[in-house]
Amino acid sequence: MADEVDLEKFIIKKAPPKAFYIPDFISVEEESYLLDHVYGAPKPKWTKLSGRRLQNWGGLPHPKGMVLEKLPPWLQKYSAKVGALSVFSDVAPNHVLVNEYEPGQGIMPHTDGPLFYPVVSTINLGSHTFLDFYHPLTKTGHDSKDNSEESALSLEDRYFMSVLLEPRSLFLLTEDLYHNFLHGIAERTSDEVTDRVANLDTCHPSVGDILLRKTRISLTIRNVPKILKFKLNLGR
Repeated sequence: MADEVDLEKFIIKKAPPKAFYIPDFISVEEESYLLDHVYGAPKPKWTKLSGRRLQNWGGLPHPKGMVLEKLPPWLQKYSAKVGALSVFSDVAPNHVLVNEYEPGQGIMPHTDGPLFYPVVSTINLGSHTFLDFYHPLTKTGHDSKDNSEESALSLEDRYFMSVLLEPRSLFLLTEDLYHNFLHGIAERTSDEVTDRVANLDTCHPSVGDILLRKTRISLTIRNVPKILKFKLNLGR
């Protein structure tokens, strides 16, 4: 499928290389269609975590490799649409993580790491959220003074910027921003828009607005490069 989207038009200029934000990537009808399928999935597909619940589609990523499972048609359609974008080159997405966030729920700052091809793509459904980025703790020496001082830095001290993810938007995370910064979602029921929102010029709210969170579904569409051709006991 040819890439019909010029991603350079959607680059977040106030962020390090390289992130893209595409508002209204899907329509209101498509959003409703996807939400219907998410909540129509069999109950065993849901995994409950302390801060949210999720569904794994395509297999269970693991350092030893993933046993590939075919994506259902409703996810295959949008994985192909996202996979046609130039950031994926010739790599086809084969895994979708569906996360549900109720107001007040979030996820600790993290990196997606080497399990995945270094592109994260997220379709946002139902509500906005702020995706916050943080400087990681660098690994200096165990006995160095700099390391001790850095370890004492709070998460707030390490906060770098946020990206506002609005309903029906697509967010793409690549390159330096993927590898060298942590990203997470704070456990809040509302968000205040500040000048630290890197993509504010392409969003509806303005600085000073307070946005109330509702239930949000994210479809994180990625490629797991290491695929197993047979089943493996991953518990050992």
